[in-house]
Amino acid sequence: MRKLLVALNMLLVLAIFGVVFYWQPVPNESPLPTNFAAPPHGGDFTLDGPKGAVSLHDFAGKLVLLQFGYTYCPDVCPTALAIFAQALGSLTPTEIAQVQPLFVSVDPERDTVARLVEYTTFFHPAILGLTGPVNRLTEITSRYGAVFVRQENASAGGYVIDHTALTYLIDKQGRLIASLPHALPPEQLAAEIRKYLPTN
Repeated sequence: MRKLLVALNMLLVLAIFGVVFYWQPVPNESPLPTNFAAPPHGGDFTLDGPKGAVSLHDFAGKLVLLQFGYTYCPDVCPTALAIFAQALGSLTPTEIAQVQPLFVSVDPERDTVARLVEYTTFFHPAILGLTGPVNRLTEITSRYGAVFVRQENASAGGYVIDHTALTYLIDKQGRLIASLPHALPPEQLAAEIRKYLPTN
């Protein structure tokens, strides 16, 4: 049994490696809308975490990396979190202590808090998974210029969710300061993080 688990873990690691280094995103035939009436402004929010309610303001004094997605996501989310892990791995312990990565699931129907813990810690123990009611998620994503749309798909557990794949940087005062493109190389993400950390 132990050998089987080890083999399955190795296959998962190899699959993630392949996604990160060889997957080439193909534009969606029906892209998500991006024409918002006003530029995204971000802001505080409260969602459910492993130990209860978690708010953005709980991380005041840290640089927050925010990613919207879901654990059944076939490619975009594992790619993003693998890049998070590699970027964090290049930071010093002092730098990591000043950064909080958040993965907010827009699929609360399937993504329990326990599932999110298992999923995010596979990539890196610093990544915190959060979720909440769909109406609250819709309000939060709209403030960040993100959207998510459920699409029925019998071959993918009943449905998939098309969602914005940007990574949002939130400064130590809780202000949205950047929206980074999907699949930004880990070294570039690490460089973006370091722009907002003390130099000494």
